[in-house]
Amino acid sequence: MSWRAAALVLLALALAGCGGSRPRPSHGGGTVGPRSGAGHERGVSDDISRPQSSRYRDSNDSVPPPIDVSKIPEPVPRAEPRSLYGNKSPYTVRGKSYRVLSSARGYDERGIASFYGAKFHGYKTSSLENYDMYAFSAAHKTLPLPSYARVTNLSNGKSVIVRVNDRGPFHDNRLIDLSYAAAVKIGIWPKGTGLVEVRAIDPAHPHDDAPAAELAAQAAVPMNGAHPVIWLQVGAFADLDNADRVARRLRSARLAPVQVSDVRVNGREVRRVRIGPLDDVDQADQLTAQIERLGLPRPQVAVD
Repeated sequence: MSWRAAALVLLALALAGCGGSRPRPSHGGGTVGPRSGAGHERGVSDDISRPQSSRYRDSNDSVPPPIDVSKIPEPVPRAEPRSLYGNKSPYTVRGKSYRVLSSARGYDERGIASFYGAKFHGYKTSSLENYDMYAFSAAHKTLPLPSYARVTNLSNGKSVIVRVNDRGPFHDNRLIDLSYAAAVKIGIWPKGTGLVEVRAIDPAHPHDDAPAAELAAQAAVPMNGAHPVIWLQVGAFADLDNADRVARRLRSARLAPVQVSDVRVNGREVRRVRIGPLDDVDQADQLTAQIERLGLPRPQVAVD
C-alpha cells in the first residue's frame, strides 16, 4: 500500500478562481476548494479542511476481495483542460519540491509502481475528483492533471491505460500510484509493488501502442533469461574524483555491489555511481535508507 499522508497538502494546491467562488484558507495554511466536497461512495463525508489524521474514516488502507477487471472499460484518452486544482507548480511535500510538467507529451519513464485502495475510496483526489478504486486511474507527482498514460508491468507485459487525476506517491522510490483496479489489471496486486514503464499518451494519437506491444513481447520472452532489475543511482558526476569518493564511501559501508561507469549525458561525459542490480523493491527501500543515513543524497531508482 502506498502512503498518502500528504493528500491534504496537495488538495490545497488550487489555482486561483473556480466558478466565481474564492478558495478559503485551510487549517494547514494553504487553500482548499470553494467548499468541502462530500464523497458519494459508501456514505463518505469528506471535509478536506480537517487535519490529515482525522480526515479518513479508516486508519489503515485495505483492499476488497479480488475483482474481475475484464469488464471495466479503460479510459479513452481525450484532450481535457487542466484541472483548477492540483496543478500548482512548484509545490512542496515533506520538504521536497516538485515541478508539474508543462505537458505530458513525450513522458516515458521506468520505475516502481504501488497502489492505493479502500481507505481513500470516495474521498477527494488532488484534482478534487472522487477517488474510485474500481476505475483505471493513477496518482503521479509531476504529470499534469488530468492526463493519460499507459502503464506496463515489465515483468509480465500486461498494461492498462490510466487517467492521472491525483498527486503522489510520496513514499521514497515510487514512480506512480495505481488505483486498485489498475493494479489488479496488470498484476501488481496482491504483491503491492511492481516494476513498470509509464508512457504518456497523446490524445491526438491515442492508439499508438507499438512500444507497449514491444514491452509485452520482451516480458514474455526475456533475452538470456534476464528480467528487469532495480538500480539505485547515487549520482552522475562531472567531477570524476567526486564520483570515486562516493563509490569508496559506499563500498566501505559494505552496501550492495557498487557499479561505476562512464556515460554520456546531454553531450557531456559523466561518471555514474550505482548500486545493484537489486533483487526486489524491499531491498531497494532498505538500501535507500542506509544511503541517506550516510549523509548522501537520496538515490534515484533506475529500472533496466
